[in-house]
Amino acid sequence: KFAHLRLACRTEMKPYYTSKLWWCGITLLGLGELGNFAAYGFAPIALVTPLGCISVIGSAFISVLFLKKTMRAADILGGTLTVTGTYLLVTFAPNVPQELTARQVQNYLVSWPFLLYSILEIIIFCILLYFYKRKAVKHIVVLLMMVALLASLTVIAVKAVASMITLSAKGKMQLTYPVFYIMIVLMATSCAFQVKFLNQAMHLYEATAVVPINFVFFTTSAIIAGVIFYREFQSAALLSVFMFLFGCLLSFLGVFVIARNKKEEHLQIPFIDCGHIPGQKLTGKIQPDSHSSCYGTLNNEDD
Repeated sequence: KFAHLRLACRTEMKPYYTSKLWWCGITLLGLGELGNFAAYGFAPIALVTPLGCISVIGSAFISVLFLKKTMRAADILGGTLTVTGTYLLVTFAPNVPQELTARQVQNYLVSWPFLLYSILEIIIFCILLYFYKRKAVKHIVVLLMMVALLASLTVIAVKAVASMITLSAKGKMQLTYPVFYIMIVLMATSCAFQVKFLNQAMHLYEATAVVPINFVFFTTSAIIAGVIFYREFQSAALLSVFMFLFGCLLSFLGVFVIARNKKEEHLQIPFIDCGHIPGQKLTGKIQPDSHSSCYGTLNNEDD
């Protein structure tokens, strides 16, 4: 965001992918996601996924330094709620063995709870896809529910792949099993379709609405998938389950408070007023494409 804002202030045409600052941001983002991927190999899904709320807090506070945003009382309140929820999540997360072998993953894939869950998920997804494609229903809940349903498959596959890679690095080779490559294909496919529907939601709705709703749907779907596929709360005490869910609720509330009523900052792209055109009653303005990779100039279509 900082790189885009800097480029927008320049008069000469410069694509964003030529900016060193932009590439620095992309690299940091990639390293963060790599760490997130590795975490699934060492901790339960029910713990790793809700901790994504830390990124919302981080972005709210870092924007004060880099984007010169004003710190609001809502940011402090939301951050406090989220930190409290995070403490409860870490304290009462399920304590289950995390070393998953390829044979265990195979057994989980053909278990009756997961097969029933998969059938139910496919039915719901097909119904939502029917309304999305045939009825042109593009409500934010429909789009983000499809993202969440795909996300449940993604986190299952990510945890399986990360765990098998971790075991292989320790000397217990798991990469020769076909299920490892099946999970990689499932992970890549579900991620690709997630991006499609999430991009559609970001295009139609404000990020302040998409971010909290997507976080709640994604986290809930991932926790349910971890409970059903990896049986993460199988031997947990009732009090631990209650406190864990209360921690999730506080984190959800904190994210909504931070995102609530936050104004979107749009790039100021200049336009050219053509004035009155002979034979035309109204005048239009030539507006550069806001989705273009260049700032501050019109595309030159002359020969």
